[in-house]
Amino acid sequence: EAQLVQSGGGLVQPGGSLRPSCPASAFMFSTHPMSSVFQALGKGLAWVSTSDSGDGSTKYADSVKGRFTISRDNAKNTLYLQMNNLKPDDTAVYYCAKSVGFIENMGPVEYNYWGQGTQVTVSS
Repeated sequence: EAQLVQSGGGLVQPGGSLRPSCPASAFMFSTHPMSSVFQALGKGLAWVSTSDSGDGSTKYADSVKGRFTISRDNAKNTLYLQMNNLKPDDTAVYYCAKSVGFIENMGPVEYNYWGQGTQVTVSS
């Protein structure tokens, strides 16, 4: 069974940085798009970013463009999300997920494997 085990969240001051990681196992990581999704307290899931498997392209929600960078190490089957210049509004549980398809300006069509989530709290 596919597994995504996340780590790297935490508490950081506004303007700070974090780099959550998401090692994957039991599926062909290198051949699948991978995405990051967040859920703020009391709100629904929101797409953050996607790393394509084919051409290595990346896509971002407008709210994180220029601040977050998604990357993948296919040799290590690991997805990373470099989060810079964090803001209090970024506070949420962040999930990595294997994704399917993509609708421009909206995000993946669906997600079929999920990590357990990692809490990111931005506060002074």
